[in-house]
Amino acid sequence: MLMPATENEAAGIIRAHAESGTALHLAGSGTRSGFGNAPLAETRLSSRCLSGIAAYNPAEMVMTARAGTPISEIEAALAENGQSMAFEPPDHRGVMGTSGEPTIGGACATNASGPRRFTAGALRDHLLGVRFVNGHGEVVKAGGKVMKNVTGLDLVKLMTGSLGTLGLLTEVTFKVLPAPKNAVTIVLSGLEDEIAMRAMAAAMALSVEVSGAAHLPESVRGRFIDGRLPQGAATVLRLEGLEASVTVRGEKLSKAMGAFAPVQVLDAAATSRLWRQIADVHPYADGTERPLWRVSMAPSEAWKLVAGLRLSAGVDAFYDWQGGLVWMRMEDDPAADTLRQGIRALGGGHATLLRAPEAVRATIPAMEPLSAAVTLLSERVRAKFDPRGIFNPGLMTQGART
Repeated sequence: MLMPATENEAAGIIRAHAESGTALHLAGSGTRSGFGNAPLAETRLSSRCLSGIAAYNPAEMVMTARAGTPISEIEAALAENGQSMAFEPPDHRGVMGTSGEPTIGGACATNASGPRRFTAGALRDHLLGVRFVNGHGEVVKAGGKVMKNVTGLDLVKLMTGSLGTLGLLTEVTFKVLPAPKNAVTIVLSGLEDEIAMRAMAAAMALSVEVSGAAHLPESVRGRFIDGRLPQGAATVLRLEGLEASVTVRGEKLSKAMGAFAPVQVLDAAATSRLWRQIADVHPYADGTERPLWRVSMAPSEAWKLVAGLRLSAGVDAFYDWQGGLVWMRMEDDPAADTLRQGIRALGGGHATLLRAPEAVRATIPAMEPLSAAVTLLSERVRAKFDPRGIFNPGLMTQGART
């Protein structure tokens, strides 16, 4: 594995590989290894040693960190000043069976966004600037360090979630926000999936600023916070803010949700732990290779997809983002064709196979197949950034160029 200590060293390595046409597997610390198809590259180039917080002024609520900086180091620095990352980057080590320290570069490369995404936006919406090395071995800077500077912002968004197929991220600049002073979770018990979706939609229509909305069917409910959630399926709604505000909004939300199901309230400690486990897909961090799908689609249709799959396949599932994000663990067969046909029949969405035995993954595209037009556009973009096609070939599209 190649682990350059400086940005210039990384650029030199990439230039040499571009000249020889030798593919590189770009990665951070590898905790999200397995996202996408297996890269067709033997040499791994890691940004792990490009580490450290380069700039942080709490008054400006902006931080700049090198790509290999551990998320834990960033969270600790922010906590000292009562601040946090609103995009709540998940920790995927449990479900992916990996080890090491998740890094900010890896989070950006995968656009890793937690439960607050449906109200606060994805990670890419909080990025202000990036530095990266392109396929020519050139250092590129896009965006800026202050929120009013929008120069290059589209390029920043393009790099986020590109899984290292456009360049090696070396530094990122992002917004931070004050950490909530208090948080509670309103728990509705015993709702079927369809009614739970209606309840979450009703909660979002109220002026109470729900910052997390998830539905945990009975099959997974007991795997959260040591089984402390009330009996039956749990539909959970999070409120955050100043203590007095949370109290008033909690009373209003509890009264409204009482029309759907019995209501209980979790305190701040239980709330913090519950939403951390929802973000990290805790029920399926089971040490197995059973196929795991991440599906995003309209909240009004997602429960129908799960209900349809249960007629023909062994599937366990729970919902985040007000029902728009579904985590599905299959008992055996990934049922890829049935799943993707179901998504198309329900108006579209995106299914990503994150985990499965290696032999199974070799036969199923991890990413949702793209249309011919989008594929052509993606290839043109890649050709601009990486004309020799040396960055993570095959990772986004099986059978891609080498």
